[in-house]
Amino acid sequence: MISVLIPVKDGGSDLVRCLQAIAAQKVDDQVEVVVVDSGSSDGSAKRARELGAAVHEIPASEFVHGATRNLAARLSKGDVLVFTTQDAIPATDHWLARLVAALDGDGVVGAYGRQLPHEDATPPEQFFLDFMYGASPRIQRLRGIEELSFEQTLFSNVNSAIPRSVWEASPFRDDVTMSEDQEWSRRMLLAGHTIVYEPEAAVRHSHAYTLRGAFRRFYDSGASAGRSYVAGEESRAALRRAFRRYAVGELRWLWRTGRRRWIPYAAVYELAKLAGLQLGLRKKDVTSRV
Repeated sequence: MISVLIPVKDGGSDLVRCLQAIAAQKVDDQVEVVVVDSGSSDGSAKRARELGAAVHEIPASEFVHGATRNLAARLSKGDVLVFTTQDAIPATDHWLARLVAALDGDGVVGAYGRQLPHEDATPPEQFFLDFMYGASPRIQRLRGIEELSFEQTLFSNVNSAIPRSVWEASPFRDDVTMSEDQEWSRRMLLAGHTIVYEPEAAVRHSHAYTLRGAFRRFYDSGASAGRSYVAGEESRAALRRAFRRYAVGELRWLWRTGRRRWIPYAAVYELAKLAGLQLGLRKKDVTSRV
């Protein structure tokens, strides 16, 4: 059995599309959907039940990214745990089969798939998703701690799969408010295991952040990273350098692809994200947000 696990808060029409696309998957295994709803006020829990999901409700104050996903896993029955989000819509009817098949391999403890932008996504968001989740498959392994980097440890619970036996031995950290997936992948890779990226297992998932929203998102990400998987000033400096290389690459891409009118906005947008990241990395704690 495959268990698809979804944390939900006011999922609205996105949640309906997500659950309908999961129900349409062509896969040989039995599939269950487990939703943990953290205080929705828009009827999401009722809708999820009507669409066949098992729903467990918790107060919004109890939501933590790592702990809530661990709770969903404990409530499930499947041999394979698939993690996704309420606003991630499977791009094809073979998404689930491709994602689960990527776990077949020696030493593979986790697999994650591509994230495609929605049609109305802004050019900066399109570049971000293509940069992070491109068209080429890859196998991620480490030979030592000196190879640690954000790119090498990339893993996303927007679209991931983990065998239950692996999760039982190495669950997410309950106290990680964000980036629980990155912290988990770091631990697994340092232990000598393998993670697979399978672009054929694609979902559509993108955000239209305002400048303020981008700052806050990267502030939270930086704060979580500073507590969980980015250790020491050298590691923080390497992350900041990688971010700057990314921003320069985005501006060049906008110029090369004829989206030049977006360059002023993208420059300010990336500065907002960098400022949030830097301030977040300096903070020892962060308030959980869904």
